[in-house]
Amino acid sequence: MSAQVDEIKKGPNSRASAKSARPKKPNGQWKVDGQEPLNKNEIDKAEDNGLNVRTRIEEVYSKGGFASIDPDDLHGRFRWWGLYTQRKPGIDGGRTAKLEPHELEDEYFMMRIRTDGGALNLEQLRTIAQIAEDFARGSADLTDRQNIQLHWVEIENVPEIWRRLEAVGMQTTEACGDVPRGFLGSPVAGIAADELIDPTPAIEEITRRYIGDPSLSNLPRKYKTAITGHPSQDVVHEINDCSFVAVEHPEHGIGYDLWVGGALSVVPRFAERLGAWVAPDQVVDVWLGVTEIFRDYGYRRLRNKARMKFLLADWGPEKLRDVLETEYLGYRLADGPPPPKPMVAGDHVGVHRQKDGKYFIGTSLVAGRASGTLFHQIADLIEEYGVDRIRLTPMQKILILDVDEADLDDVVARLDGLGMSSRKDLFRRSVMACTGIEYCKLAIVETKQTAIDAVTKLEERLADIDLPHPISLHLNGCPNSCARIQTADIGLKGQIVTTDEGEQVPGFQVHVGGGLASKDRDEAGLGRTVRGLKVTVDGLEEYVEKMVRRFLDGRSDAETFSQWALRVEEEELV
Repeated sequence: MSAQVDEIKKGPNSRASAKSARPKKPNGQWKVDGQEPLNKNEIDKAEDNGLNVRTRIEEVYSKGGFASIDPDDLHGRFRWWGLYTQRKPGIDGGRTAKLEPHELEDEYFMMRIRTDGGALNLEQLRTIAQIAEDFARGSADLTDRQNIQLHWVEIENVPEIWRRLEAVGMQTTEACGDVPRGFLGSPVAGIAADELIDPTPAIEEITRRYIGDPSLSNLPRKYKTAITGHPSQDVVHEINDCSFVAVEHPEHGIGYDLWVGGALSVVPRFAERLGAWVAPDQVVDVWLGVTEIFRDYGYRRLRNKARMKFLLADWGPEKLRDVLETEYLGYRLADGPPPPKPMVAGDHVGVHRQKDGKYFIGTSLVAGRASGTLFHQIADLIEEYGVDRIRLTPMQKILILDVDEADLDDVVARLDGLGMSSRKDLFRRSVMACTGIEYCKLAIVETKQTAIDAVTKLEERLADIDLPHPISLHLNGCPNSCARIQTADIGLKGQIVTTDEGEQVPGFQVHVGGGLASKDRDEAGLGRTVRGLKVTVDGLEEYVEKMVRRFLDGRSDAETFSQWALRVEEEELV
């Protein structure tokens, strides 16, 4: 009783005060708390660097088969070489969160091929096409990070795939894992007539020096980089951990504006400018410094807090810049201006003149769905016209470079015959989708085929209208936002929804009004979530058509879809 009396005398805030007085748990920051691992992931990384698993894959697992793989390697270190187990067919989305990883996974792998900056030559394209045919049941999808994903890969074939890729200068090194993932680079680097600066040398030097470097292969979590020298800002820099955006300094000339701390997922946050101008010859050192800050100060105790965005949120851009300059660079960076608003589209769809007088053709594939067969067909086509280069884009598009003016009409028509449209289509141009339940163990709904079906039906349903600008439609199979749903005009997050009849079916929660800086938008903004607004997969086209027609009927002059969607009452969006 006396203890209760004492508690009453202390007042109602005593427990809170006692709680706040307790020492905070360490965040696992190496330079603050030491390098003692604080969870299973960190223990596994400390015990054996993920890069080391390649030897075991080549010498043990590829010979012993799937059953010979150590679980810690299978569910962790394999990612350092671009390998994830894929989803076992036939498991519906309602069971995704109820089953353990080993119950969801098949004895096949997704393999991610890095294409830093999205650049491929003809030999590389043919090599990927043949690998897809020989070892991946023809699969070869484009991601929104300029990578290529193979599926149905068996562990026995992985060494041979590596051999073929590396023979033509390609790799899967650190395509996944707690490492510097593949670099987003402007797909028109070095060719665009209106380019400010070519970032290719910086990307190539960083890749050569630091991808596969053990000193950077144990980061708190994944780490994403983007760099562009094009005024369209075509690498979604606002949602990367570290980004460089070309800008002209009034005194120093062309360089880069530095952005840090962007990422989406379930806790979206846009990157912030550090206010620093980075000279072209400083890019590699600055990238390394920011990456080492993440390694040394990033939060490691809780994996859901182990991204650069959480460190930046706590530190702020001023402190992060100061630490970068004083602890890692040893010199001060010049203050610099922000990049101006983009005045041209960053998806590069259509026909565009290059700086050398030739042309590039930007084509749309629906939701990045490709194949080994398609890659063979593209290779045959471009070789016929003397073309040796293509580029992949962060919007799941393909650019065909170096086309002679006299050949443009023929090449455009033949690409269209392959399903690669260079027209300003209603939705084909601006639809994106993640891997979805077809292969992903985290997914709840199908995305790729849903997107393909939706585009086909919407083009029929809305054939009578002329949109003032593309309306982006992004489909994600789960809440993790691999397809950037919060930054789409209409973003769709996969989940199981209940119909009016009480039946549970695959569907989506709807976000509207999001976007990144573009010629139609001054700055990035997250989409609006309308409470309770969900659509079934079967009702998707009807809902999108309804929204588009309401927008066209209710918009003011020059108002974009996102502006309209953020302005109107919720009733208009249901």
